[in-house]
Amino acid sequence: MSPAVDATEVRRRTHELLAAHPPATTGRTDFLKARFDAGLAWVHYPEGLGGLDAPRSLQQVVDAELAAADAPDNDPRRIGIGLGMAAPTILGFGTDEQKRRFLRPLWVGEEVWCQLFSEPGAGSDLAALATRAVQGEDGDWTVDGQKVWTSSAHVARWAILIARTDPDLPKHRGISYFICDMTDPGVDVRPLRQITGEAEFNEVFLSGVRIPDSHRLGPVGEGWKVAQTTLMNERVSIGGSRIPREGGMIGPVSTTWRERPELRTHDTHQRLLTLWVEAEVARLTGERLRQQLVAGQPGPEGSGMKLAFARLNQEISGLEVELLGDEGLLYGDWTMVRPELVDFTGRDASYRYLRSKGNSIEGGTSEILLNIVAERVLGLPAEPRNDKDVAWKDLSR
Repeated sequence: MSPAVDATEVRRRTHELLAAHPPATTGRTDFLKARFDAGLAWVHYPEGLGGLDAPRSLQQVVDAELAAADAPDNDPRRIGIGLGMAAPTILGFGTDEQKRRFLRPLWVGEEVWCQLFSEPGAGSDLAALATRAVQGEDGDWTVDGQKVWTSSAHVARWAILIARTDPDLPKHRGISYFICDMTDPGVDVRPLRQITGEAEFNEVFLSGVRIPDSHRLGPVGEGWKVAQTTLMNERVSIGGSRIPREGGMIGPVSTTWRERPELRTHDTHQRLLTLWVEAEVARLTGERLRQQLVAGQPGPEGSGMKLAFARLNQEISGLEVELLGDEGLLYGDWTMVRPELVDFTGRDASYRYLRSKGNSIEGGTSEILLNIVAERVLGLPAEPRNDKDVAWKDLSR
């Protein structure tokens, strides 16, 4: 980190950006590009890649100054996979050329990303994936397989992809990590309609998809190591996102409690108080976790945050439906749509209740995350795994 960059310097650079590119008269995309080039996109990233090699905590200074000037943001919910998963992985394992090519349009929001990890036979046991990548004589790769539960695949330009490159090795060691062009021939995206009626998820079929070797992240066969960076960042981005007090699921039910006194009972009062306190503890814990993060290197604590996020969302949304009584059983709109962003807390109470059921599955099931917390945070003995040294091709499937 650069010792010369402090809060005063970051504030000065932000004021220079606003003076040179007034938000009121500068197009949104042009302003965001100028912000990236000024190193004010994510200040802890390297210079030339949207940052200043500055402490992560200084991002708050930039964001506050820009918010006060009514400057546009990059719509982070729409590009959350790119920001929260692809970017730190590219920063950690990408070549200089890859970083220059992908990070700027990713942050600006010109290119949306998705994540091609899970498969019908490799969800919680992700390392069992069967999608194959075979390298040709020209060095490039041909990929065949199927991915599932892919958020935003229907609007994505790029995908982070893991595929098996050596079936003769144990499952964790024969995987490589790629950047896949979602517009290439052989990429077939099909909607998966969910319990909410929406199809924010997709299944993706890959048939003879060509990926240049220049779009490989990390060494051949070390894709599992690269994927761990993605997965840890994913759990932080899902469970540890910055929200204001009474943000998230606890906000709507608290508002209903205040505005609808006729719905209150002693039991729901006690439950709401308990969940409000737990939500606030989780929010403050997330703040502390973010302050401890080194750029691109979150630890297993993010799994604990994601666990809490899923449990609280499900309990809070259940309380909200119960508090509303018959009204809580109404469902506003079951129209099949393919939204451009994932909205955990939007729409009505019944939507929040149904959507929260996926929180304990997506981004790592709660059962898997409990194992991670037990082994990597609490130091408990690892569960026996009899397939760690068996070649993938010899595993029962």
